[in-house]
Amino acid sequence: MQRCLVAGLLSLTLVSLGATADNAPAAPAPDYTFTSNVTLASEYIYRGIAQSDNHPAVQGGFDFAHKSGFYVGTWASSISWLNDEGAGSFPMEWDFYGGYKGTIVDDLGFDVGGLEYYYPGTRNAGFVNPDTFELYGGLNYKWASFKYSRSSGNLFGAANSHGSNYFDLTLSPDLGEGWGAVAHVGRQTVAHFSLANYDDWKLGVTKDVGFGSVGLTYTGTNAKGNVGQPYYNAYGNDLGRGRVVLSFTKTM
Repeated sequence: MQRCLVAGLLSLTLVSLGATADNAPAAPAPDYTFTSNVTLASEYIYRGIAQSDNHPAVQGGFDFAHKSGFYVGTWASSISWLNDEGAGSFPMEWDFYGGYKGTIVDDLGFDVGGLEYYYPGTRNAGFVNPDTFELYGGLNYKWASFKYSRSSGNLFGAANSHGSNYFDLTLSPDLGEGWGAVAHVGRQTVAHFSLANYDDWKLGVTKDVGFGSVGLTYTGTNAKGNVGQPYYNAYGNDLGRGRVVLSFTKTM
């Protein structure tokens, strides 16, 4: 009888401890998060246009986000497109951005901010400064997002192109078991240079392999890439043609 009583008290104690643990308040969310990322890609494609033209790219960045919704970050990648067209010596693209994210209702959120594309290097005479600043605003619902960007100055070295626009619709559903998908369509318009207007699209998958994420995407555009056209470089390559990109990303 005494043994049964002790066993019963022990069981009650364990149940009580379990209930206490289950009912314990969750740890408060941190005031901010800081993350970093590094990517190795078979090629750098941006808005459907080749930035490293058949060459691998090394990329990486840092992001700081406050629980209030404000965030800042920086990201960089190796490039070759400016060198390839004889604009000068520009080995990299270095971006700086900041903005504010919030929730409108339930799963519907918004994101507004600004992004500076900075190209450190030496520019040859006769070429427009490629540095570009864009303001952006977007809406997101679960795994769907729409974003609008507008340049406040010249767009990537195109003369008299301030006020250029980019429209971005992206779907990125979680497929489960570490798999993800991405589908994207976009529209770039270049102010006072209609020949450079084009549409782009992307379709791909990602897989979390534990120590990072592997991605495989196909991108394409209807950009004009013939001789003398905006997306045809000095080496005779069509920078807007369809391409397959393999990448590996590690986020910390």
